[in-house]
Amino acid sequence: MSRVCELTGVGPTTGNKVSHSNIKTRTRWLPNLKTKKYFIPELGQTVSLKLSAKAIRTVDKQGGISQALKEGKDCCMSDRLLGLKNKLINKNKVNK
Repeated sequence: MSRVCELTGVGPTTGNKVSHSNIKTRTRWLPNLKTKKYFIPELGQTVSLKLSAKAIRTVDKQGGISQALKEGKDCCMSDRLLGLKNKLINKNKVNK
């Protein structure tokens, strides 16, 4: 499985480590990914997601995974989360 946050799309970044003698060595920095389970009450299901620590804080700040899915950008989300977002939106349309 790739090292990419499912909600924000954050992935590894590359660059150079520069020593005191100015020797440049290519390196790769990985995102701080954690596996976290969330319960979506509107759908009545639990989802296990691979999120960055920053995305977890954002979900908590926005008031839950449902709100984070509604407000998240489609271009960054994984296909699985886009499917959940569409289910969530369709469920809200039916209830109104």
